Amino acid sequence: MRRVIVHDKRRVFDGFFKVDEAMVSYEAFGGSMIGPVRRLVFERGDSAAAIVFNRDRQRVILASQFRYPTYEKGPGWMTEALAGVIDPGESPEQCIRREVREESGYEVDQIEHIGSFYLSPGGSSERIVLYYAEVTDARRVGDGGGVRSEGEDIRLVEMSMPELEAAVASGDIADAKTLVGAAWLLGRRR
Repeated sequence: MRRVIVHDKRRVFDGFFKVDEAMVSYEAFGGSMIGPVRRLVFERGDSAAAIVFNRDRQRVILASQFRYPTYEKGPGWMTEALAGVIDPGESPEQCIRREVREESGYEVDQIEHIGSFYLSPGGSSERIVLYYAEVTDARRVGDGGGVRSEGEDIRLVEMSMPELEAAVASGDIADAKTLVGAAWLLGRRR
């Protein structure tokens, strides 16, 4: 394992999101030390996400919602896998089961871990724990739509497998976790 020295670390912003500043040195591939260098880290916490498939209808269930950070460069409204931030003391699986219920109104019937990955490791510590989740019409327990008190306004989007493949190919799905989940599901179904 290569050496890393954290000379100093402090929180420079502490709101809903957090930003840490660190001065670090690290061992280069050739063995010399680089740094100290200043690094900023967007600390968002880890999230869980799921590509959700309704077995009864043979359709993928996605969420469409407004995402302000995409507004100036794109559509503002994104179609994406169901997801949420993992609460303290909550496992990733508990989180995604809660999020699927809140966002879609379904209780998860079966769940399978796909993988974990970083979205933007050059600036953010956020990891996504991605699942495949199956639901059935019999396990629909509510309307979904998200939690209004959290400012959520979610419209469910259901797609057949060919529609999902077309949405990926056309660029209509531009969210990384959804692209990873869709590629996994489409590959599995072939």
